[in-house]
Amino acid sequence: MNSIEEIAKVLKSLKSAVIFTHMRPDGDTLGSALALGRALSMAGVRTEILNEAPIPERFSFLKGVEKIRTSPSFEAEAFILVDVSAENRLGLLQELFRRGMRKKITVNVDHHTSNSRFCRYNYVEECSSNCQNIYKLILALGGKIDTEMAEALLTGLITDSGSFSHGDVGRETFLTAAACTEAGADVGKISFEAFKKKSKARADLYAETISKLRYFLDGRLAVAIVRDGVLQKYGLGQDATEGIVDFALEIDTVVVSVCIMEVKRGQYKVSFRSRDINVNEIARVFGGGGHILASGCMLFGEEEEVLDRLSFTVSQYIET
Repeated sequence: MNSIEEIAKVLKSLKSAVIFTHMRPDGDTLGSALALGRALSMAGVRTEILNEAPIPERFSFLKGVEKIRTSPSFEAEAFILVDVSAENRLGLLQELFRRGMRKKITVNVDHHTSNSRFCRYNYVEECSSNCQNIYKLILALGGKIDTEMAEALLTGLITDSGSFSHGDVGRETFLTAAACTEAGADVGKISFEAFKKKSKARADLYAETISKLRYFLDGRLAVAIVRDGVLQKYGLGQDATEGIVDFALEIDTVVVSVCIMEVKRGQYKVSFRSRDINVNEIARVFGGGGHILASGCMLFGEEEEVLDRLSFTVSQYIET
């Protein structure tokens, strides 16, 4: 793996770069991209940010998010990936990245334990938010964060750490957050926009889904199921399910919370959360991965079959 100084040296040499964010973007990948993109632009590097689809409305408060594109507008010298643990996390942009790998400089800055180090240059430091790594990178570039960068970085810190509640939150997390607030980022505004602000339709979706939680393994595993028809019923997209998986961890018996979202008949996007169980290992059983306490995968089959497989696998990791 490369050091943060080596990554900074590579970026300083660039004249142009495209920054890739992962599919179904969250606050961490967007915050990482927006902050790094601004830092590089201020250093004279022509830069733009890509995502495979339109950005969820709840992140519209971030300055610059409206400029994120689904395809590049120029031929860049380098591809930079932020908060992307594997190529398939790029979604529809995966083929574009693969074509460019053979002729472009590729840089990967990430914090997932499951990262496969697939770029030419890789900096992967496990921490609560990739924005911690991006903050270090901006400093290594010789830059200084302004209010716009600070707001982007703090959004990633808050959202990926569960408002600083996850087990991997440490001293560096708080020091980075402090630097962001000193630069002008508003914690209250970001927390409201990213977590609390909901449309009536999204609130109704939460209420219906949570009221039908299913419990397994004597209440130690909770599963929320979001069927495709429910999203259609409320006129919502898949990004509206963000946060549902976290609810069940507030229940005293639950040690693993799962949200399965029906992508189409027989295909489910599965999200895992826990306070102390390594759910990355569970997700890897099904070809997925992520963080120790927050991971995901895709599963295929009939709903009850999927639930049986999940319950059995989780039971192997929970102490009896």
